[in-house]
Amino acid sequence: MSRLFRVQFLRLGAALALAIGVAGEAGAADWRTASRAPAGLAPNPATTPEAVVQVYAARTIGWRGYLSVHTWVAVKPAGAGAFTVYELMGYQTRRTGNGVRASQRHADGYWYGNRPHVLADVRGPGAEPLVERIEAAVADYPYAAAYYAWPGPNSNTFIAHLLRAVPELRADLPAHAIGKDYLGANLVAPTPSGTGVQLNLFGALGVAVGWEEGVEFNVLGFNFGVNPKRVALKLPALGNVGLVEIARPRPLPLSSRSKP
Repeated sequence: MSRLFRVQFLRLGAALALAIGVAGEAGAADWRTASRAPAGLAPNPATTPEAVVQVYAARTIGWRGYLSVHTWVAVKPAGAGAFTVYELMGYQTRRTGNGVRASQRHADGYWYGNRPHVLADVRGPGAEPLVERIEAAVADYPYAAAYYAWPGPNSNTFIAHLLRAVPELRADLPAHAIGKDYLGANLVAPTPSGTGVQLNLFGALGVAVGWEEGVEFNVLGFNFGVNPKRVALKLPALGNVGLVEIARPRPLPLSSRSKP
């Protein structure tokens, strides 16, 4: 790679990151009054005794929402009276040095006015051990003290990390989940669904191939691709274009892998 190309690459990346950051600040004025109400996508814990694990995505706050989504994982152990939501918050990272948050907010709550959709939903005996593995992956997340809207690590990097710990979810993070491909110093990793492999350079250049993801090309943090399984194109800012699929609840029996 020539010196001129590297300089131009870094300039473009810096300009993009600045534009996303400024746009986000411009749209932040309404966050105090934006809806966080439940969207009716999560089961009622009071009437759902079985274990549940769900993965959600929603457009992020402000003008950044035109380009990217925020993702989170909600878990409910068997018999629990509430969900625990795991996510990573940029402002918390800057304020405390650790952006990882565990809360009992609405699992399916609107993300500051933006309706979420379900990426994965598993329930039953096999979901119970997944909760423990997710909790362990939360503790092992290596970038809790770092947050960069582009190209990562950010909230989507965090959720991709959790999903790799529980490939049984078979979740396909949207093409516009900027940051999901950030691998740090690693060049190769499983795709977040655990059904393929990806090669990536600091979240800014790479390729991923997986049964759940299809084929994705990452160019400067933006993803292009096709998903034959879901009959969809994968485009930056738009996500999946074609078959719009909301994940249905999927019973997960206790497999030999899940047994202690």
